[in-house]
Amino acid sequence: MMTSTSKRRFSPARLLTGCATALVLFPAVSHANDTQIRFQLDWRFEGPSAPFLMAAEKGYFADEGLDVQIDSGSGSAGAINRVASGAYEMGFGDLNALVEFLAENPDGPGIQGVYIVYDGTPAAVFARKESGIESPADLAGKTIAAPAFDTGYRAWGVFAAANDLEADAVEWQNVDPTLRETLLTRGDVDAITGFYFTSLLNLEERGMSEEELTIMPFPEYGVPLYGNAIIASEAFAEANPDAVQGFLRAFNRALGETIADPDGAIEYVKNRDGLIDVEMETRRLKLALESVVDTPDAREHGVGGVDEARLAQAIQLVADAYDLPAVPSPEQVFNSSYLPTQEERRLFSAEGE
Repeated sequence: MMTSTSKRRFSPARLLTGCATALVLFPAVSHANDTQIRFQLDWRFEGPSAPFLMAAEKGYFADEGLDVQIDSGSGSAGAINRVASGAYEMGFGDLNALVEFLAENPDGPGIQGVYIVYDGTPAAVFARKESGIESPADLAGKTIAAPAFDTGYRAWGVFAAANDLEADAVEWQNVDPTLRETLLTRGDVDAITGFYFTSLLNLEERGMSEEELTIMPFPEYGVPLYGNAIIASEAFAEANPDAVQGFLRAFNRALGETIADPDGAIEYVKNRDGLIDVEMETRRLKLALESVVDTPDAREHGVGGVDEARLAQAIQLVADAYDLPAVPSPEQVFNSSYLPTQEERRLFSAEGE
């Protein structure tokens, strides 16, 4: 005969409670062996961070056995330094800043680019048309403002050389990044350098229209530098190659969906930061995709990879422009072995198709 205690143990209510508890605990147990990756973005949660956040929220990283923590950043160089310090296993940073880090820290921790996201540097010159600036030659004798860490400022020598302009032909003002666009809007300087999809929107927000500007994106003016890449600690990647490969597969999957539907992808940014201006960040994302992700190289060869000859040229140009003490090898800067297959990385139709 069943005792009252036994009846309570097997009562329907207690059985349902037990099942609910099991459902809550099961995901934690099932993901207990997931590889943890701390990932540092280059900047705030803005439009271009959409594919990273989508991959996390839609479970693409989890599908690869990964537990990925994505944090906002404060600059491309900062992301590289944080990966170097061991605070993060992977990050999103400027490949040119990575070249600089490797040259200046030959005995430091190894860091490599593993997936090129911005096939060209987003750096651009924004000049006031009323200053009589319509071409690079017109910048001679003019004043340009930028923060000292800005890629456009650091790589100015590359831009100048590509456009037959003396590097010292302009006067630079080192300014706080929050003041850069304001100074141009007020007419305190003739031009600024900044990321195309950031400075353009900042200028428009301050009342300066695109029609009032002469815009010179570096890639369109003979500068072959790469832009931002997914970077990884070399030690982490060597110890966890499957995790790095899985991360890139998940990101590549989300990038494809972002390219197909940027309006939908921006929702994942909003979910992470409910205070964003959805219209502005959608436009920022589309500008980033159109200007530095959707390129002839990406259409022909697929996103994510590098052209070896171009990479070697870009490294040498950065070494010269930054006056680096050494020139890292292409193998030190970028490792293609973790990339998804080329077919998986064909996210655009080839030119002419």
